[in-house]
Amino acid sequence: MARPAHPLERVLDHKFGDVELLERALTHRGFLGGGRKTAAPVAASAGNERLEFLGDRVLGLVIADTLLRTFPDESEGEIATRYAMLVSAPMLAKVATAIGLQNHIKVAPGQKTDSANTAVLADACEAIIGALFCDAGLSVAEKFISAHWRPLMHAEIVPPKDAKTALQEWAQGRGLPLPVYKVIDSSGPAHAPSFVMTVGVEGYPEKQGQGRTKRLATQAAAVALLAALQDDKHD
Repeated sequence: MARPAHPLERVLDHKFGDVELLERALTHRGFLGGGRKTAAPVAASAGNERLEFLGDRVLGLVIADTLLRTFPDESEGEIATRYAMLVSAPMLAKVATAIGLQNHIKVAPGQKTDSANTAVLADACEAIIGALFCDAGLSVAEKFISAHWRPLMHAEIVPPKDAKTALQEWAQGRGLPLPVYKVIDSSGPAHAPSFVMTVGVEGYPEKQGQGRTKRLATQAAAVALLAALQDDKHD
């Protein structure tokens, strides 16, 4: 007898041969510990970290290839800037929210999966890509990526500035000192580290961002502060 479809399969436009891959992609490491005492250590393969690791590489390959074919006249530097924005945690979280991923992620008690927790959403989105690749190969993963990233790719015709540069120019344009970045936390295993950075501009509240490298965390923090500054402008 056929198994019932998982609610996400329709959104992903793919019926998993191994639905366990999908369930694993939706299981955050916090859920496995969850503050509970366990008799034995939980296997690393039980959560979504390994699928996230794979999905990150699949996404990078597809986005890089698509950008080179879509913008044949742009320099490597322009392509690199587009690439950095498209594979950033805020962009992954945006896609995750658009497909309703936050309603299905298993997390630790008290942990949130809303837009305020970019890292959890971004990690799950990458894990979903990894699960699609493992279950059905590159073509299916590429189909999903293309459906959700191509509109974002064409949202701006002019190559975007990276958030750190944009924030620096914003501050300089107002005669303010340069933004100040600080590492406030680093955690995670060697193969999947996590960094939390804060950024502040004189006279404005600090914002923070999280990423798998200090550079990505810096960009995420800059994106958060730019978004807050934009909101203030509209108030």
